[in-house]
Amino acid sequence: MKKSKLNKIVIAVLMLFALSALAGNFATADMKSGADTKIININEATVKELSGLSGIGKSKAEAIIAFRIEHGNFENVDDLKKVKGIGKKTFESIKDKITAK
Repeated sequence: MKKSKLNKIVIAVLMLFALSALAGNFATADMKSGADTKIININEATVKELSGLSGIGKSKAEAIIAFRIEHGNFENVDDLKKVKGIGKKTFESIKDKITAK
């Protein structure tokens, strides 16, 4: 096989690998953004699920669950503002991603 033909084959294979890697990255980004669209029930959510919300880390997630255990289920999403550490800014960033039903 001629050297130039072999070079073209090698380049084509490398391009296929690069394209498949890019496609994998786009798929991962789509999956991550898709996770953001899931509505979280704050009356049933785990620490892991709550921690996936913007501005909610493990400590705030644990505080939400502790509040829920101590006071019972949230009647509506606005009740989440009663949890220490959940301010207006945090609430505004997650209110469309949560439910209390």
